Amino acid sequence: MSPSPQSKPGVTPGKAMLAAVSGYAMDGFDLLILGFMLPAISLSLALNPSQAGSLVTWTLIGAVIGGIVFGHLSDRFGRIRMLTVTILVFSVFTGLCAVAQGYWDLLAWRTLAGVGLGGEFGIGMALIAEAWPVEKRNRASAWVGIGWQLGVLMAAFITPPLLNIIGWRGMFLVGLLPALVSFAIRRGMGEPEAFQQQVKHVPSLSFPARLKLLVRDRTTAKASLGIFILCSVQNFGYYGLMIWMPSYLSSSFGFSLTKSGLWTAVTVVGMTFGIWLFGVLADRFARWKIFLLYQFGAVVMVVVYAQLRDPTIMLVTGAIMGMFVNGMIGGYGALISDTFPPQVRATAQNVLFNLGRGVGGFGPVVIGLLASQFSFTAAITLLALIYLLDIVATLFLLPKKQGQEDTLGAIG
Repeated sequence: MSPSPQSKPGVTPGKAMLAAVSGYAMDGFDLLILGFMLPAISLSLALNPSQAGSLVTWTLIGAVIGGIVFGHLSDRFGRIRMLTVTILVFSVFTGLCAVAQGYWDLLAWRTLAGVGLGGEFGIGMALIAEAWPVEKRNRASAWVGIGWQLGVLMAAFITPPLLNIIGWRGMFLVGLLPALVSFAIRRGMGEPEAFQQQVKHVPSLSFPARLKLLVRDRTTAKASLGIFILCSVQNFGYYGLMIWMPSYLSSSFGFSLTKSGLWTAVTVVGMTFGIWLFGVLADRFARWKIFLLYQFGAVVMVVVYAQLRDPTIMLVTGAIMGMFVNGMIGGYGALISDTFPPQVRATAQNVLFNLGRGVGGFGPVVIGLLASQFSFTAAITLLALIYLLDIVATLFLLPKKQGQEDTLGAIG
């Protein structure tokens, strides 16, 4: 491969959105069907709860590795080109999951599939930042975040009826379908004009040089630390809730798999609305203030939700909790894109978000341990405390600027 820009015309905003949303939908679809399949996989392969939770954790650790590697390659060789490679990596190892014979080989295939997943968020966000107008960057980034929710909704609706028919091995093969669709969408697309201009006028950087740009001075290092904290809290809370909540509803309230799927669907609808609203508000008002609004809302709603016992009220309140807990993801892509220029943008997106996702991957393990030692109610209540850390990071570490035009070779 050559780092020289492609001769194809730059990708249009609509095609860029389709490429980014389809990939992130695949990401969400894969993680949620794994959550639904954990009981069946555990029974089939005789896994204990810790081993079952580690399948999620190591998928996310793989995503950290993939995010770092593919972020750098995307800044060097192109957004669309690397998005296509990540799909192929994901597809191969997800297919191998379907023929796993035990814990260790399944763990290996899940980790390597995670490597493919890792590039999707950051490269897609960099693609959107360079293909869409700056004044619409927040809402465009939020739409990419909604792609994850579309994948989760699809998984919530099709997994309960299909799992009993085709089993968990068949579901891994179903998980290949979004990847194939996303691959077809990206074929033949050109690179964003901003990336092509960057390649023409700015010398290519080595991987260590790109990483150094994330901490090049005190201001940039503070911004990187703040973004990492936000991404860690976001993913810890999200995976902790979404992976274990179906089991909690089943054990505490007798919810069937179908009812748990309904709860997930309603909660995801709330999350989707929250992401969309974040993008709209952040384009109109100061983004850091919208972060604070959502963070305070998350603290309150997680505490309230942990005290509920009526299934109907939990269904409605779950949507409101989802709006605050996951709505913040609508701002991360634009925040990172505004902080770093094209030459290091995908690296920054993938390193910071996926390191946070790696930390967040311990959410299911921690929640599982707390639930076994105390109760699910206590475990969920403790989640509220981590959003206080978010508030501190937003107030004292995050950059307050937004909507900056791209400049060649400059760090934002």
